[in-house]
Amino acid sequence: MEKLYIIGRDECPRELIVHGGETLNLSFIVLPGVSCKLDLDLDICGPDADVSLSGLYVCPADERVEFNIVLKHTAGGSVSRQLFKGLVGGTARSSFNGLVVVAQDAQHTEASQSNHNLLLSEGAEALTSPRLEIYADDVKCSHGATIGRLNEDEQFYMRSRGISLREAKLLQMMAFASPVLENVNPESRREEIRSIVESAIRTMID
Repeated sequence: MEKLYIIGRDECPRELIVHGGETLNLSFIVLPGVSCKLDLDLDICGPDADVSLSGLYVCPADERVEFNIVLKHTAGGSVSRQLFKGLVGGTARSSFNGLVVVAQDAQHTEASQSNHNLLLSEGAEALTSPRLEIYADDVKCSHGATIGRLNEDEQFYMRSRGISLREAKLLQMMAFASPVLENVNPESRREEIRSIVESAIRTMID
């Protein structure tokens, strides 16, 4: 199953069960002006399942965005991937709390979890807490998080090639968001969402 959720417009699931052999690809997009709290509890209970979760939140003002995701591998031999990215400006505040649990019998599990944030103002705040609880000993699991700002050296390079500062910042932010946008399905809506995100990002650039 492939599903795109525009937070604030679409009703999101709170609990999901993925059985053996099933494929699940969910994308979550939070656009400017939307404050939200997303709680998701997902259980992979069979082998050969493939789960991808991705999210992008664009918060230019005073939004409050919170993701709380618990993903459990209760059976072995399955794969899960999580990638969440945020562009946080103004006095907005984002929070990502992710927990991946691999049960004792869930051998040969592969799981990755990442959350990356760009702060675009002094008043913006991003909190991130990706966590792993692994009770099996034959697994491949990873997690990571970053909080940073736009790279001024990259901006200088682009400006030296005749690109304006505004366009340089736009290119940086779209490149940052691109890995999540590439996961948006159905593919027929990918360019529509990319265009909406680009328009939103343009409103954030000083």
